[in-house]
Amino acid sequence: MTDIPGYSLLGGVNTPADLRRLPAAELPHLAVELRRFLIETLGRIGGHFAANLGTVELTLALHRVLDTPHDRVVWDVGHQSYPHKIVTGRRARLETIRKLGGLAPFNHRAESDYDAFGVGHSSTAISAAAGMAAGARVRGEKRRAVAVIGDGGMTGGMAFEALNHAGHAGLDMLVIYNDNDMSISENVGGLRDHSARLVQKLGLVAPHLVRLPQDGEDRVETHLDNPGALFRTFGFHYTGPIDGHDLDALTSALEKLKDARGPQLLHVITVKGKGFTPAEADPIKYHGVTQFDPVTGAFPAKKPAGAPSYTQVFGDWLCETAARDERIVAITPAMREGSGLVDFAKRFPDRYFDVGIAEQHAVTFSAGLACEGLKPVCAIYSTFLQRGYDQLVHDVAIQNLPVVFAIDRGGLVGADGATHHGAFDLSYLRCIPNLVIMAPSDENECRRMLATGIAHTGPSAVRYPRGNGKGLPKEAEPKPLAIGKGCLVREAKGRRLPRVALLAFGCMVENALRVADILDATVADMRFVKPIDAELVLELANESDLLVTIEDNARMGGAGSAVNEVLVAQHHKVQVLNLGLPDHFIEHGTREELLAQCGLDDAGILRAIQKRLRARDLDESKVRQA
Repeated sequence: MTDIPGYSLLGGVNTPADLRRLPAAELPHLAVELRRFLIETLGRIGGHFAANLGTVELTLALHRVLDTPHDRVVWDVGHQSYPHKIVTGRRARLETIRKLGGLAPFNHRAESDYDAFGVGHSSTAISAAAGMAAGARVRGEKRRAVAVIGDGGMTGGMAFEALNHAGHAGLDMLVIYNDNDMSISENVGGLRDHSARLVQKLGLVAPHLVRLPQDGEDRVETHLDNPGALFRTFGFHYTGPIDGHDLDALTSALEKLKDARGPQLLHVITVKGKGFTPAEADPIKYHGVTQFDPVTGAFPAKKPAGAPSYTQVFGDWLCETAARDERIVAITPAMREGSGLVDFAKRFPDRYFDVGIAEQHAVTFSAGLACEGLKPVCAIYSTFLQRGYDQLVHDVAIQNLPVVFAIDRGGLVGADGATHHGAFDLSYLRCIPNLVIMAPSDENECRRMLATGIAHTGPSAVRYPRGNGKGLPKEAEPKPLAIGKGCLVREAKGRRLPRVALLAFGCMVENALRVADILDATVADMRFVKPIDAELVLELANESDLLVTIEDNARMGGAGSAVNEVLVAQHHKVQVLNLGLPDHFIEHGTREELLAQCGLDDAGILRAIQKRLRARDLDESKVRQA
């Protein structure tokens, strides 16, 4: 595509080579067009928004100065890389981003040679770029490796591990520290406070000035005269800070650094939401957007309130419980909004801990709180808990500490794709001793399970999906459940043969009930993945010709495997069909599209059961005799 009405410059930029041929004087105009294209396109389709507006000039400067894709550029997380996708040949497909079969929501190596590294989670870019720089050294090749990481990503310990190693190894690489005072929420931590004071001293205009630390001036000057001291300690040569929206300053700095030997760090100050006033004023609201008016920033009128989301159910429960019990404390790794902790943070600021993008620290910090007699609730996404796995085992479970893990985004999450699907949590949690694992089928079950976790004397996990509940009336005070006990929610009405029992976990109970109405099958809401209700499993096995386990987790090692283990231990011969997520990574699309793709929608479940009932391995003699 070489021409777009209203975009005289952008229409001619299909590769970075086109960008490099433009006169320098036209780059600011190109930035204006690129930013307008983002606003107009994302106003129609939604997606990650404010972060991308903040990296327009940085993207243009990088591809202008570097020889990409020969030079490697790694974008940390990747929610700020839409401008990168646009100038690397994917402009025409931006309308498809995050949709089934469309552009990936983050950088994806299979999508473009310009995507040097697949991303989606925070704080990985410096490690990846360091590996690339070391690889070039081993192979004797001359190329630059560049990591672009935000101040939010820099709160992750992995970023400092990478800085420490890369500096020691003297690698030829460049880290661009994109400092905008934000992750998804406002950034937190000592490094953020240092930047705020530095920005103030240098007279730059930046979001940091809105939230200046209030701890006196006496200690400020002592560490601002040498602003890059921290990074120099790691062995990096520090440049900056510079205005990340000044193309001349950016390109000049990059020209000087692109061939510099050894570890380099360029500190740039940017504004999340730059160029769109509503997003600059409220970058949290505009971090990820649905459709909106590209002129005013207004979102369509909200639909009448429906069923609350599981995230909201959790947040409301937590506030109610904390009001009754002063020992309740909440921990989040920089996901206040996403995990439903906004109200808790306002009502109980002394009991709210945002530790930054530091999942390992969040888990062990929770363990430390538990040691002091508090009741920590660690609110964390399923895929983010993967990053704190060793701490979950070593620091929580071995010591049998009463930490409740409120695990959001269990199962398929939709448009964020493979890096964010909670596909593995039941499998990776189930093998840990001392841990109780629960999966609610509706909002009230979720509240009961959270209450169960708080009452339990050891570690527990409540795993719930993204999306809304059923809209059930809220129970006034949820009572803890008997640990390890499921329940029957539908019994077969007749003597239809063969007899089928569906053992469903979490949100898949709803699908199971609809399928059971067609088959006249029994349905069990298993409630607990660990300890599994062995008594109920064996009872249903004795009464049925086919047991079907249904979960939105990987089949391998998941809840269905727990059922299988019970049957094997008892040498039971009942036929079993395990339904769950397949053994491959699932890309992006709506949750409904992906469930259908995985055979976990109603039609897919019914089809799989009917296929098994026709299979030769079903003991037809038993069916005839029944």
